[in-house]
Parts: sequence; C-alpha cells; structure tokens
Amino acid sequence: MKKKVILGMSGGVDSSVSAVLLKEAGYDLIGLFMKNWDEKDENGVCTSAEDAEDAKRVAAELGFPCYTINFEKEYWERVFSYFLSEYKKGRTPNPDVMCNQEIKFNAFLDYALKLDADFIAMGHYAQVEERNGEFVLLRGKDQSKDQSYFLSRITQKALSKTLFPIGHLEKKRVREIAEEYKLYTAKKKDSTGICFIGERDFDEFLDKYLLSEEGDIIDVDGGRIGRHSGLIHYTLGQRKGIGIGGVGTGEPWFVVGKSLKNNQLFVAQGENHPALFSVSLQGEDPVWISGRAPELPMKCTAKFRYRQADIPVTVSELEDGALNIQFDNPVKAVTPGQAAVLYNGEVCLGSSIIRSVEPLNKVYSQINID
Repeated sequence: MKKKVILGMSGGVDSSVSAVLLKEAGYDLIGLFMKNWDEKDENGVCTSAEDAEDAKRVAAELGFPCYTINFEKEYWERVFSYFLSEYKKGRTPNPDVMCNQEIKFNAFLDYALKLDADFIAMGHYAQVEERNGEFVLLRGKDQSKDQSYFLSRITQKALSKTLFPIGHLEKKRVREIAEEYKLYTAKKKDSTGICFIGERDFDEFLDKYLLSEEGDIIDVDGGRIGRHSGLIHYTLGQRKGIGIGGVGTGEPWFVVGKSLKNNQLFVAQGENHPALFSVSLQGEDPVWISGRAPELPMKCTAKFRYRQADIPVTVSELEDGALNIQFDNPVKAVTPGQAAVLYNGEVCLGSSIIRSVEPLNKVYSQINID
C-alpha cells in the first residue's frame, strides 16, 4: 500500500518540484495550501489568493488533489501575537522561525496526522537523517539556500514525520526540473520578506498594531544628535533610515542600542565602532532538536542571523536554564529577539532566542535594551 504524504504547497517552485519528486517516488500525494493571514483588511496587498491558485494549478498538472487549509487563528495566536510582543520589548523577532515551530511543523503536522498521513513534506532546503534511532536535521546541500536556521526549533516528533524532497539538490537543479516538467511555477520568482507584510512599508505596518513615540537619538560618544520616530522602527546594526546623515565625520551611523525606559535610541559612527560588537549572549527558551540537552559546556558553531557565516562558540547553561554563548571572537550586530542557532558540523542542534548581549567594551553596557 502506498504511503500517504501531505505536502505543504506555497505556490512557489520549491514546493512544486517537491511534488514532482514525491510523485516520482510513488507516494500517495495530497497538497495543502496554508492560509495563515487574512488579507481582506490589508487592501489586498498579500498575494496568498494568487499563490493558492498557482499551487492548485501545479497539482492539477501533476495529477493530485490540492486543498486550502485555514490556520489564521493559530497564526495570530502563536506567531503574530509573539511578533508584536517582541517588538514591544524592543527586540527584533524572526516570525519565520516561530511559524515553522508553531504552524508548519505543529498545527499542520497535527492536521495531516488526523488525515492518516504517514508523512508531511515541505519544500525547504534542509535534510533529515535517522541515526541510531534519533532523527537529525542537516543543512541543505545548497549552502546558499540552506534553511536549517529557520527549522532550528522543531521537534523529534515533527522530524520523524517530515520529508524534505529537495534538500539534497542545488537551487539551479530545482529550476531545471521545473522547466523539464513544464510546471506553471518554473519561472516564478522566490518569495521574500515576511508573509503577512508582503510588499508594504514595514514601519507603516507596525504602526497599525503598535503605538510608537518619538524620542531622542543619542550618540554613545557624545550627546543628543537627533530624534527617532519610535523605537519599534529600529533594529540593532541598522544603518539606513536613521535620519542623521551628514553629522560628525561623514562615516555611516549605526543603531547600537535602545533604552525603553527613557525612549532613547543609541547610535555610533563608523562600521567598526566597538559599540557594535559583543563577546557573548544569553539565549532564553532553548530547544534541542534531539529532545535533550547535550553535555554542557560544549564547543560548536552558531549563526545569529540567516546567511551568517558559522561562528565558533562555547555554550554553557545558566542557573535559570537559559544558555550563555561565548564567542571565540567579537561579533558585530548580534540582535536580541533573533534565534541563536547551534551546529555541530552539518547537524543543526537547536536554538535559543537571544535575550541580551555582552558588549565588547563594558563602557557600552548601558545601551542594552532595558
């Protein structure tokens, strides 16, 4: 009897080619398009209706059914509410990490299992292997597209039931397969940005949901040099859009900290200013993909944002269960709210959410978010 696979279809080329490979492998395939956001209130900017049609068109071309499943309520409660609460704390969250943890590999998985699926499948550039009865998450073969960073908080239950059909392929080959099968999505551009924001202005979007108040911009080496439009509009390491060009030496300015209590934005001039660098971080709510913490302290590598090169670190546990991650060398623009993802070679070990950072120079300790 054929194994039943329920494939998450986005209307893009990656999930389309995943469908091709699953059909070729002989699975009994059903496609599900996840509707996670109600765009009716957003002036029709979101392209989810078009994407759903593209997914169903590809399914029809390949001869399997594709349906739409509505996860708007779950998305609002588990992802978007978290997104807003993090911004209120002055942090910069990664909703894609949380969407995978809470929706694609949780709500979607539970729904698929109720339909008696043997597996779910996703068009992510990542790989799963079973090793000694444990399922491990590996980086995708195409290092430039590897998405293990975004999958760093999923569980053994999810991994044991998940297929990543294109994880062993380069993106170029995925496009070639789409062309060979003359898929409708073969030349469709990859989606970018956060799904519920689309092509809209990010600051305008945030202002619809959160109150922002103007305040002072403070030079960490001087005094007040301007006004900011609201702390939610800025993230650590940001260079563009601060609004203080032409001040000082002429070098670019960077956001290096925030004071929620005083509604102040701290900036520093020069891309190698010491206030931009930190030597360690504290990460809260650690998730280990194996289901258990490794023996700590341990040496491994880490990424603090997507596409960042691996950084050698030493990880230890704090009294409250959070992680202390010490960098072998100072790292620039480590941002609270982002995921600190840990690796042992090609294996993704898990992640924690960056709570705070320790500055390179203790002089700048006061610019941490408070």
